[in-house]
Amino acid sequence: MSEITLRTAIPADAAAIRNLTRAAYAKWVPLIGREPKPMGVDYEAAVRAHRFDLLYMGGDLAGLIETVDEGDQLLIDNVAVSPDHQGQGLGRRLLVNAETLATNLGHGRIRLDTNKRFEDNIALYLRVGYRIDREAPIGDGFVVHMSKNLA
Repeated sequence: MSEITLRTAIPADAAAIRNLTRAAYAKWVPLIGREPKPMGVDYEAAVRAHRFDLLYMGGDLAGLIETVDEGDQLLIDNVAVSPDHQGQGLGRRLLVNAETLATNLGHGRIRLDTNKRFEDNIALYLRVGYRIDREAPIGDGFVVHMSKNLA
């Protein structure tokens, strides 16, 4: 496996973040009949407002995780792995990175929201210790609110 490195994004990374996110979420468009929310985000603004940790494999941007400090917990707003690197455990690695960040910030809880139709993602989150808090209708589907208590 290539060397894996992580770094925090800077504003100049916005275009690369957008491109990776659009590629990672493209597989969901046929399933839900529209672009998932992360595909339409203004990443120039998001990089200034949120934290993005970028994961590189052998110098190539392979994944990212976007987090928001909500004061008493950390929100994972986006996890994206390049289609060329999916299935290699990078999503799990990014989730662990966010959990470490949450713990370092003094938070005992981390949360995320996902589309109910993204069953593979929900299964992954459940396997790594997240629980479903509730489901709620949103637009033409359902959002699944999930969280994990951190030791």
